[in-house]
Amino acid sequence: MRRGGSFQETVITAVSNVYTSPRVAPLLVLGFASGLPLALTSGTLQAWATVAGVPLQQIGFLTLVGTAYTLKFLWAPLVDRYAPPLLGRRRGWMLVTQVLLGLAIMVMGTLSPSSALQTLSLLAVLVAFLSATQDIAFDAYCTDVLRKEERGAGAAIKVMGYRVAMIVSGGLALILADQWIGWGNTYVVMGGLMLLCALATLWAPEPEHVAKPPRSLGEAVSAPLQEFFTRRGALAVLLLIVLYKLGDAFAGALSTTFLIRGAGYTPTEVGAVNKVMGMAATVVGALAGGLIMSRWTLYRSLMVFGLLQAVSNLGYWLIAVSPKSIWLMGAAVGLENLCGGLGTAAFVGLLMALCRQRFSATQFALLSALSAVGRTYLAGPLTPPLVEHLGWPGFFLVTVVIALPGLLLLYLLRGRIEAMIQDNDA
Repeated sequence: MRRGGSFQETVITAVSNVYTSPRVAPLLVLGFASGLPLALTSGTLQAWATVAGVPLQQIGFLTLVGTAYTLKFLWAPLVDRYAPPLLGRRRGWMLVTQVLLGLAIMVMGTLSPSSALQTLSLLAVLVAFLSATQDIAFDAYCTDVLRKEERGAGAAIKVMGYRVAMIVSGGLALILADQWIGWGNTYVVMGGLMLLCALATLWAPEPEHVAKPPRSLGEAVSAPLQEFFTRRGALAVLLLIVLYKLGDAFAGALSTTFLIRGAGYTPTEVGAVNKVMGMAATVVGALAGGLIMSRWTLYRSLMVFGLLQAVSNLGYWLIAVSPKSIWLMGAAVGLENLCGGLGTAAFVGLLMALCRQRFSATQFALLSALSAVGRTYLAGPLTPPLVEHLGWPGFFLVTVVIALPGLLLLYLLRGRIEAMIQDNDA
């Protein structure tokens, strides 16, 4: 009994120490602030426009609102170079964008898609731009403030906050708008939540070591690239960033379509299991990954979690070759998302570790944009022809193979990655 109690106490103490750190704990609310605007300028806004009777073609143009998220690396050097006159280079930008976001989202609630679609769309573009700028500053802040052993926990807790915000501004917002307070008031409430999140920015500490900003805008643009590419093995590390989660991206690209059309589950079953339970499993995986990473080296975490991430794709293969079973789907989807969460915690920890503090806003924005290349330009276009040629069972076996080059490259680069991290932490 004492052994069990001692083990339980050890786990609780470890969790408490890593997640209640004054540098880690605020990231839960700040991650929530990072994720809150996304649905309000995409899915929730489209739902509002649909209910208001806006023509389908005009609703289609609303999908362009989120372009700022993919282009944010273009103005990341401004965030590195300049700082608002309060709270420092990272928290200053976070506070300014959060306050402006709260006010802009509230103003959106005073308009209607049926009578002021153009104005509402322009405001949504502004919100997306401010949100992308907040993300630049927030990612840089995480990179700067977390100690080496806290990066996994920091990555996990920010992912958790971001996911919760997507539920609140997505599913919960739709329920509030439809059943309780209407669309306009829902946006006003969401804007108020954003303003409350700004309190976490005031609470969050400054980094223990504050790097000097670039001396000019030209240096802020060119120096991050020059600094990164002068590192030995830089191109190979960039290739690793593209490949590490590629198998996961292929498996998830058409997972909803597979479960409905390929495996015969109903949209309600898929929504309950794939979306709700899947998101919960991702959060649990990320939190567990952060705790484990506080004890392991970054390389060991990346390798073990990457292997689990690859093998978990076999759960979808098992669904494809087995009789329909809601329990099988739940187990397979839960395992795949759990392992994906572990991999995400390690991968975000890698991105943070690769950034030099002086240029962390620009370097993290560029590295995170590069990490989306595989998902956007490879997994998305190539998944349909692979499924047509191989069938669903063969496709999911291939996704395991697709994950292997990234793991092999990780093994080959293990020494080089550790050297880069030590140089950045020095």
